[in-house]
Amino acid sequence: MSARAPRSPLRPVGTVTRGTTNPNRLRRMDRWITASHGAALRGADAPLAVDLGYGAAPWTAVELLLRLRTVAPRACVTGIEIDPERVAAAKPYEREGLTFRHGGFEVPLAARPQLIRAANVLRQYDEDQVAAVWERLCGRLAPGGLLVEGTCDEIGRRHVWVALGPEGPRTVTFAARLASLERPSDLAERLPKALIHRNVPGEPVHAFLRDFDRAWAAAAPYAAYGARQRWARAVRDLAADWPVVDRGARWRQGEVTVRWGALAPRGT
Repeated sequence: MSARAPRSPLRPVGTVTRGTTNPNRLRRMDRWITASHGAALRGADAPLAVDLGYGAAPWTAVELLLRLRTVAPRACVTGIEIDPERVAAAKPYEREGLTFRHGGFEVPLAARPQLIRAANVLRQYDEDQVAAVWERLCGRLAPGGLLVEGTCDEIGRRHVWVALGPEGPRTVTFAARLASLERPSDLAERLPKALIHRNVPGEPVHAFLRDFDRAWAAAAPYAAYGARQRWARAVRDLAADWPVVDRGARWRQGEVTVRWGALAPRGT
């Protein structure tokens, strides 16, 4: 989807993505969303979430509804796709609380959502388009709403996402199936578009991953107790120099969340 497309309400804003999807691909992102944003969804009068660019099959939207309802029983999900054939294919999966709509970055809904999840959507775009897309999507959020935008591998083992509010980016979360990880910097290939080309010397995200690898190496003795214990120890050491905002319960899930300002590209 391109932020520079015409703004006519008759034409969705964006271009068609590859549409690759798999069941459970976004489970790590969803787990984080329910933990960090569940209370806000419960507190909303009509909690609405958007699965933006769900792809060639509706699995991620179906799963998002099921997961959100464990923490917000009144939550509803709308899957939005720019390819009308994908919308038509998803229609048979509609149920109470789950609908599918043709659209793009304009998010063509009357209600403002409390959550927009855009996973693996901006991967094909130029880096200089990201800020405009973020601004557009954040502008569609309800007060207190959350945009989660990021990238993962095909089966959801490695995932990095940015969380944004109406005011802009807040945090970056790194999440992994730890058994698949040789070192934390393996996650570099899944950095979201705003960061993936900034993993070079002199940029904060490069320094962060370098320091994370060093902490991981220093925590090698903890591997005897399992990868989770090693990860948690490495994150604890990392937090001495980087603004880590979560705590041990999230670390043991193979996650770490850092303030956006510490990793933002230089000059932004």
